[in-house]
Amino acid sequence: MAENKTNINWYPGHMTKTKRMIVNCLPLVDVVVELVDARIPLSSKNPDITKLCENKPKMILLNKSDLADPAQNQKWLAYYQKNGYHALLFDSKNKKGASVQKLAEQIRQSMSEKIERNMQRGMSGRAVKIMVLGIPNVGKSTWINCMSGANRVKAEDRPGVTRGKQWISLQNGIDLLDMPGILWPKIEDPDVALKLALTGAIKDTVLDTEELAVELLGILRQNYTQKLQERYKLPQQLPEDLYDLLYLIGRKRGFMVSGGEIDTERAANILIDEYRAGKIGAITLDEIPQLL
Repeated sequence: MAENKTNINWYPGHMTKTKRMIVNCLPLVDVVVELVDARIPLSSKNPDITKLCENKPKMILLNKSDLADPAQNQKWLAYYQKNGYHALLFDSKNKKGASVQKLAEQIRQSMSEKIERNMQRGMSGRAVKIMVLGIPNVGKSTWINCMSGANRVKAEDRPGVTRGKQWISLQNGIDLLDMPGILWPKIEDPDVALKLALTGAIKDTVLDTEELAVELLGILRQNYTQKLQERYKLPQQLPEDLYDLLYLIGRKRGFMVSGGEIDTERAANILIDEYRAGKIGAITLDEIPQLL
C-alpha cells in the first residue's frame, strides 16, 4: 500500500439498529453463515459478528470467488478451515460453487450434536434456521436468490440496499434469515478500510477517488504487475511514483482535458470500476496472515 493512508469510517444509523436486530434474532436461529468477499477474505470479516455470534455454530462463505485469484481462494479456504470454521467458496453472480445440498451437508456437520438431540426428542423434521450476515455489498441478497432459485430479495451493486430482516425457505429443510449488511463502528486499520472501499463496501461518496486508485495501483504493481500491464498496455518498466502511474494510465486511455492535461480523476474512476468488475483480472487484495 502507498505510504499516505486515509482512515475511512462509514457507519450509517441503520447499522446500529441492525446490530440490535441481530442480538434479538439470534435465539431464533441454529447457525450463522457469514459471507465474506473472496477478494478480501479477512478484511471483510466483521469482528462484531464474531463477538455477537460466539455461542452459535458458524460457517464462512467466500462469495464473489470468480473475482478473486483462484490460487488464493484455495489458500483462504484452507486458512478458515484450519482455524475451525466450516468454509465454502461461492460465485453467486454466475451461480457456481456451493449448492443448497452442499450447504445443507456442511450445516449438518456444524450442528451434528443439536440434530442428534432433536432426533432423540422426536423433532427430526424441524427446519434448520440460519442467520445470513455480512458487510454491505458482499452479495448476500444475490446469494440468497441463487440458493432459493428465485428473486426473493432485492439485490443491487451498492451498499446499504437491504434494510430489514426477511425469512426465506429453501429446499432440504432450511430457512434463511436475511439481515441488512453491517460494518463495525470504528475501522482502526487503514489498510482494511481502504480494501473495504475498493470493493464497494463503503459508499464512494465518502472517498477521495484518486487516493483510493493510487492505493489500488500499489497493490497491483506489487502483486499483479502483468495483469496491470496487459489491461492498460503499459511498458515493462513502470513509473516508481504511483500518481505518475495513474497519469500514464489516463494518457494511454486518452483521458485529456483542456490544455493537454490528463484527467486523472476519470482515470481513477475507470481503474476502480474495472477492478470491481474483474476486467483487470481475478485479483485478491488480502494476504494470508503469517501466524495461523
